[in-house]
Amino acid sequence: MSPQNAYVSGMQTDLGLHGNELNYITTAWTCGYVIGQIPSNMLVTRIRPSIWIPLMEVIWSVLTMTLASAKNFRTLVAIRFFVGLAESTFYPSIQYVIGSWYKPDELGKRACIFHTASAIGPMISGFLQAGAYDGLNGKYGLAGWKWLFIIDGIITVPIAFLGFLIMPDLPSNTPAGYLYTEDEIQLARRRMEEIGRKPPSRYTKKKIIGFFSTWHVYLCTLLYVLFNNGSNPATSMIFWLQSFNTPGHQVFTVAQINTYPIPMYAVQVVTTLAWAWWSDAVKARWPPMIFAGTWSMITCIILAASPLYEHVARRWVFYYFTLVTGGLSGLILAWANELTGHDSEKRAFVIGCCNTFAYVVQTWLPIVLFPQEEQPRVFKGTVATAGINFAMMCTALLVLFLSRRDARRAAAAQWQADVAREEILGGNQLGVAEDNDSKDDGKVHEFELVDGEVIL
Repeated sequence: MSPQNAYVSGMQTDLGLHGNELNYITTAWTCGYVIGQIPSNMLVTRIRPSIWIPLMEVIWSVLTMTLASAKNFRTLVAIRFFVGLAESTFYPSIQYVIGSWYKPDELGKRACIFHTASAIGPMISGFLQAGAYDGLNGKYGLAGWKWLFIIDGIITVPIAFLGFLIMPDLPSNTPAGYLYTEDEIQLARRRMEEIGRKPPSRYTKKKIIGFFSTWHVYLCTLLYVLFNNGSNPATSMIFWLQSFNTPGHQVFTVAQINTYPIPMYAVQVVTTLAWAWWSDAVKARWPPMIFAGTWSMITCIILAASPLYEHVARRWVFYYFTLVTGGLSGLILAWANELTGHDSEKRAFVIGCCNTFAYVVQTWLPIVLFPQEEQPRVFKGTVATAGINFAMMCTALLVLFLSRRDARRAAAAQWQADVAREEILGGNQLGVAEDNDSKDDGKVHEFELVDGEVIL
């Protein structure tokens, strides 16, 4: 559950929160989330995902319920940190698992369908929170905002236990059973072999150095960082609605403040699915990124240029557009899965880095660009977000250029290898070839193909 909802539902008053303390509470979760992601994604190549991911979900669900017992700012910060640490296992690990089962023309849809949960969750929870606050506020002596945390945990715990039963592992370590037959598992393994997506292998020094020797970890991570910080104006709508209320005059109730922003998540769901089907149909990840980035950039410019309380309907609508880039997460991670599919550990590392460094930036950037004291106007933050979206589009085009360059090099190397095979006895990878210049002495030379090059 979003701490912003609890904040405007009475937590601010009950705990005496002030200044940027809400930002620090959010940042505490982000810090835990950042610390846990890369280690978790490395572990999920060794520990069965069907055990690791549900276990962490149980832990963060219980911790979420304990937020209701918080008596002060420090307790909130401490608990939120550990919630983030446990929750760090979930999203990047799931995207890694999805990338272990699906081909490129299937992966975008699956990755984005999963990502829609990040939008559907707030839509459902917004109504649940409004109902819980109205129906349970004061029940058994607990304030409405405390019930929000309790109900959130109660809903999540049984889903976590269900994960132990239905969560798939990787094709390489999924046992035959009630979910998959042995034939289905073998089919999944063959499908991944056909596209060169490798199963986990042994960690070596050379492998780990290889994580950093290509552009993938740097540019895929940068692309994800820019995307992840390209929709921050969405956080302003709830404060904008609250700002209409003045002492002695209430325009919007707490329930309305919590529910009126919900349609922005519906926009995110629709656009996420649109980007997914479009991307898989054209077999390219970058076109939706350019389109959504342009749309978001225009949205930010209009929000920055519009007065807060003039043209209220227009501002209301454009707040709903602030999450049109939200669905790009699945596409970027699908792209990362495809670009690094030849090395399972590198793939896990790159995906973990994408999410980790996106949230490293998110620990401080919203505080700088969207400080609570400047809500809901946050002019500089909204303008900066337009620039972030432009940078995201430029990075997507650079990834496209480098991936096509690498594909051309791989094709040229493959052509060279094919020619070599035709010229050398039987086309074997390890064979002997007689030296044309030394036929009289019968000299022979061994050869081997290394990364597509013929080594004599």
